[in-house]
Amino acid sequence: MSQELLAIINQVERERGVAKEVLYETLKSAIASAARKQHGLGENVEVEFDQESGEIRVMVVKEVVRVIQNPETEIEVAEAREAHPNIQVGSPYKIDLDTDGLGRIAAQMAKQVIIQRVREAERANIYQEFKGRQGELITGSVSQVERGNIYIDVGRTEAILPRREQIFREVYKRGDRIRAYILEVREATKGPQIVTSRTHPGLLIRMFELEVPEIYDDIVEIKGCVREPSGRSKVAVLSHDRDIDPVGACVGTRGSRVQAIVQELRGEKIDIISWSDDIRTFAGNALSPAKIQHITLHEAEGRMEVLVPDDQLSLAIGKGGQNVRLAAKLLGWKIDLKGESEYRRMIAEQAFASGGHEPKLEETDLGKLDVVGEKMVQLLTQNGFPSIASIAKSALEDLCEVPGIGPKRAQLLIDAAVSFDSGVSKEGSEGGESQEEAEVAAGK
Repeated sequence: MSQELLAIINQVERERGVAKEVLYETLKSAIASAARKQHGLGENVEVEFDQESGEIRVMVVKEVVRVIQNPETEIEVAEAREAHPNIQVGSPYKIDLDTDGLGRIAAQMAKQVIIQRVREAERANIYQEFKGRQGELITGSVSQVERGNIYIDVGRTEAILPRREQIFREVYKRGDRIRAYILEVREATKGPQIVTSRTHPGLLIRMFELEVPEIYDDIVEIKGCVREPSGRSKVAVLSHDRDIDPVGACVGTRGSRVQAIVQELRGEKIDIISWSDDIRTFAGNALSPAKIQHITLHEAEGRMEVLVPDDQLSLAIGKGGQNVRLAAKLLGWKIDLKGESEYRRMIAEQAFASGGHEPKLEETDLGKLDVVGEKMVQLLTQNGFPSIASIAKSALEDLCEVPGIGPKRAQLLIDAAVSFDSGVSKEGSEGGESQEEAEVAAGK
């Protein structure tokens, strides 16, 4: 029986993954409980188990005293010295019990306690295993769908995919393979509860790590990811190797890498964009596929005004405002989108409200510059550059603040203004003497 018991313990350890030490303690506790019930004893029952031979020793432990007050827990010193002549008062005295007399009921009780302890140990092991995997992907098969929740068989236990974490329009039935993101691992009375998600941005990030070796090797880094599940997502990437294009690495040859992810997410559109330290550059990338003209930052408010050509406004906004909404989440800024015509109308209304009017070509000398048209005259004047002289004296950065004017065009305007101004000054100096003579002749 002893060797058979050892074999059972070894089998449970292999099949259930429960440590031998836990099984030994469980077995001793179960046998002690059975012995107390069979012999009507108290808590002073002790069990010893030889892990080599499998032999079990069950004992009642009593304290050696001079005068007995509690016969169940005490033994008189004279009686104890009959078996152990050198025993002293206060020492423990152990009396062996017959293990064969435990009976069927005691054995059944021991079995139930062992089963319960094994289950508890299994639950603790599963909790510790999956607690360490929080934030990872998990793959399993659908075991059941109940009240909108999907239960996933992942081997030793089940995970749950709540309705709120499911992608809209995705339908699963029993036996379907499913991949999900481990959102949370909770301890519950019936065992650990593994909560998963198909909507979390982490699912997309982990899929890119699986599909793109450069991300797994930390050559390309995902700096940000936002999603509107079943609709669109944006992923910002940065390369730590100047020879590797981060966007190209994520897209793959003919889109092979990103397409594998799109198929897994049932057609969700994925925008992969380059991350940048410069918020204006990053904002321009985030609003792709739309092209933008100018960005004005209001840092104290965490807001930016973005000017786009009229024909790009719908692209920048996206279906149902999805594109600009995702861009704002990715940037962490509020975005005010304005079309070119809307912006001009707003400026005109502001000028009218303050008693002014839209500048006309003949009211400014800006029209004398070959590189400036009528619309540009109005735009420059409205933004504080009403004359050639004001442009000639301006800094490149200030001129770039004007919507629709980039560094190249700003430099072109400054060069033209400086050249025109110097030409006028030269003409003035050459004609200065004749003008003076004319005034003298006129008696002025």
